[in-house]
Amino acid sequence: MRGPPVMGGPLTRTWEVSAGMATNEELGRENRQLRERLTKLSEASLRISESLDIDTVLREVAGSARVLCGAGVGVITTVDDAGELQDLVTSGFSPGERERFMALPYGPELWKYLSALRGPRRLSNLGSHVDAAGFPGDETLSRSFLGTPIRHRGVQVGSFFLGDKEGGLEFTSEDEEILALFASQAGAAIANARNYRAVERARTDLETLVDTSPVGVAVLDSRSGKAASVNREARRIVRGLCEPGQPEEDLLKVMRVRRADGREHELDRYPLGEILQEAGTVRVEEMVLEAPDGRRVNTLINATPIRSERGDVEAVVVTMQDLTPLEELEVLRAEFLGMVSHELQAPLSSIWGSAATAMEAAAGLRPAETMQFFRIIREQADHMRELIGDLLDAAHMEAGRLSVAAEPASLAAVVDQARNLYLSGGGRNPVLIDLPPDLPRVLVDTQRIVQVLGNLLANAARHSPQLSPDRVAAARDGDHVAVSVDDEGPGIPAERLPHLFRKFAQGARQARGGGVRAGLGLAICKGLVEAHGGRIWAESAGNGPGARFTFTVPVVDEAGLGAAAGPAAGAADGP
Repeated sequence: MRGPPVMGGPLTRTWEVSAGMATNEELGRENRQLRERLTKLSEASLRISESLDIDTVLREVAGSARVLCGAGVGVITTVDDAGELQDLVTSGFSPGERERFMALPYGPELWKYLSALRGPRRLSNLGSHVDAAGFPGDETLSRSFLGTPIRHRGVQVGSFFLGDKEGGLEFTSEDEEILALFASQAGAAIANARNYRAVERARTDLETLVDTSPVGVAVLDSRSGKAASVNREARRIVRGLCEPGQPEEDLLKVMRVRRADGREHELDRYPLGEILQEAGTVRVEEMVLEAPDGRRVNTLINATPIRSERGDVEAVVVTMQDLTPLEELEVLRAEFLGMVSHELQAPLSSIWGSAATAMEAAAGLRPAETMQFFRIIREQADHMRELIGDLLDAAHMEAGRLSVAAEPASLAAVVDQARNLYLSGGGRNPVLIDLPPDLPRVLVDTQRIVQVLGNLLANAARHSPQLSPDRVAAARDGDHVAVSVDDEGPGIPAERLPHLFRKFAQGARQARGGGVRAGLGLAICKGLVEAHGGRIWAESAGNGPGARFTFTVPVVDEAGLGAAAGPAAGAADGP
């Protein structure tokens, strides 16, 4: 019988050599596997960095994580700054599996639970784990699982969830290690994509803001004058100077600019860079933009040069405001001022003439004649007082100081008072009133709403045939009552309806009389109605006869008034 090999003998040396060869083979195999994994990790890191689109990045990250760890399916979630789920991207699921997976009734709570894991987690069966955590079991979750958080600069931005290790095996510590390494790369890629998305959103918001701005904005090349960017309002301003079919950009190159001090610049001869190199930034300067054929527009210009590091002007940011509407408003103001002067002069002349005649011929006048002069003086003074009152109301409205003292009132009484005041003041058209008997009380300043109705009735009479009836009606409209005044005059064109309530607005249809009170009446109505918390509008068939002006006033909260009055009444009954 042969004994054990003697230490140091031939057999021992043979065994040691064989063991060493096996160890070297294992190390070589492990090194090859490690190199393969590192190569895959490097390729995956490069792949997820190729795009800055967040959706593309998340899809690449989820797919690359599956490949690195040999997983059949994968899910990546991201969270916002508050830790709430923001994105969820799946990879490897069939359409049916994904539908069942996404339809889990406790899905949001499950993702929140899994995302709260502080470190990597390997499980042989995810379903058993979540069942033990209190979630209902589901065969969709019966699979091996590997999850790890995704962090960037110490802040968690999301999580990896992998399942179904290939070959039906469980995920290994090597899978866990490689996924953790990849998570750091994925965190940086996700952060970069998010930053890019934020920048793109900010850029889009800024472009939208600039394009919809009521002020024209253009960015021009300083040498060529070519427009790099022109917003909608700038195109509208320049388009008015263009010949039919001429692009706005072509006009910008040959346009003449006349400055407030008389200097002129022809942009085809003097590039903007040279002009601003001498003048520097232009702040709120009135300039005339003129086309070669003589057409022009008056504008308010700001121009800021964009300079290179050497100080040369590379581009110019120009903002322009079309002064045409302001010029038209100034014309209307001037015309209105002339109208005011004329209307004040007429009653003042009547007052002066009546007073002078009464004083000079006092001894020879009969009492009836004297009373007639006094009546003329009073009527004309009332007319002046009403006119000045309208002017003051318009001034208070423009300054935002038009106030009302609203109290509960019966709308029927308010309408009746307005009709009587209108008819006693010389109104010739009959007023027909149609109010339902069950109208609630309204919260109004009676004097002011009488003024609104009086202005609307006077407006209806000016535009209606003499003796044609004007109609006043009302109906409940939610928390308001809508009051309307209808006339039988000519219709109002649809394009004029939005402008009727502007100060100094020109009449949209032929009227009898008019003057200053007609020019301010509807604007004052709008201010008074809005001061009550209501609104006012006009309706008309256009070419058809008639127009309707409607305004709303709030309904009294009777329940609130009763609750407020209850304690007071109880206190009054006390000792």
